[in-house]
Amino acid sequence: MADPIHQFEIVNLFPLGKIGSTEIQFTNSALFMVVAVAVTGLLMLGTTSGRQLVPGRLQAMAEVTYEFVADMIRSTAGEEGMRFFPLVFSLFCFILFANVIGIVPYTFTVTSHIVVTASLALLVFFTVIVYGLYSHGLGFFRLFVPHGIPGYILPFVVLIEIVSFLSRPISHSVRLFANMLAGHITLKVFAGFVAGLGGALGLVGWVGGTLPLIMVIALTALELLVAFLQAYVFTLLACIYLSDALHPGH
Repeated sequence: MADPIHQFEIVNLFPLGKIGSTEIQFTNSALFMVVAVAVTGLLMLGTTSGRQLVPGRLQAMAEVTYEFVADMIRSTAGEEGMRFFPLVFSLFCFILFANVIGIVPYTFTVTSHIVVTASLALLVFFTVIVYGLYSHGLGFFRLFVPHGIPGYILPFVVLIEIVSFLSRPISHSVRLFANMLAGHITLKVFAGFVAGLGGALGLVGWVGGTLPLIMVIALTALELLVAFLQAYVFTLLACIYLSDALHPGH
């Protein structure tokens, strides 16, 4: 049976240059990040450059995606949150297409690597801090002082709020990384059962491999749903966190 972890291996494709003694490589991970960005750009620019009064399928998909993300921002951060629309929309589309592309056989799932999801989570985290301090100054720290807390337990609550705030990038990144990693490992294991039974037992094995094959098909459909849900959850949490930069202490 093939190693289910092998699919997450980073492979160097060609060198880009050197920084000191460190060689910079263009990897399969970088390739599929470029593919995800390219697909997003083609969908948004290609379908809206010749806008029609009655939209076609691709234009309708682009418009629905736009409205979906815009409604998500307005419902969590209010109308002021639309200033973060380019960031939130880019995050949603990148994660969604990276997840979906990774389901295709012989591709690579960039969101199954913690370094990628942590980078996206830290981008949101530092955006909240920088914008919050820029807009509110020291008033941003009201975020850590909830209203209506009795004074004798306030220091303890403030400490909990600070720890909770600092742990956001961890939970934000691990949730996406762990779900994509676990889903792809499960698919690989069940697909390995089908190939292993068929190769070892011949016709009887292929008959016995029918159930794992059905499971692979069902899990692939489930992974498509998970690909969308994880992009949605990551983006929704980003909107909630960005709302703190707009309304600290609310």
